Amino acid sequence: MTDQVDNWHKLARYDTNMQGELHANLLRNNGITVSLQPLSAMPGMNSGIVLWIQDTDLAHAQRILANIDTDGATPYEMFDEVSEAGSSSTLNPAKDDNNGGEV
Repeated sequence: MTDQVDNWHKLARYDTNMQGELHANLLRNNGITVSLQPLSAMPGMNSGIVLWIQDTDLAHAQRILANIDTDGATPYEMFDEVSEAGSSSTLNPAKDDNNGGEV
C-alpha cells in the first residue's frame, strides 16, 4: 500500500484508536479534513488507526501534530497546574472598603 492515494496522504499511524481519534479531532478543530482508516475490520477492536489528509492540508497538519506537547502531562495535569496558578486570586476575593467587607 502506498502513502498516497489520489490527493490523500498518509499522515500518521497510531497504535490505539483513541489516540488517533484524539489527533483527528484536533486537526478537524483546526479546519483540516481528516479521513480515518481503522486497522481492523471488526468494530470495537482497538488495533490502531491511520490518519489520511488531503494534499492541500498536509503541511499544516504536520505542523499542528509536531507542536503537540508530549512532555508526559495529561490534560488533567495541565488543568490542575492552571487551576493551582489561578487559585490565589479566586480564593481571596478583593475587599471593598466602601461596603466594609467583601465585594
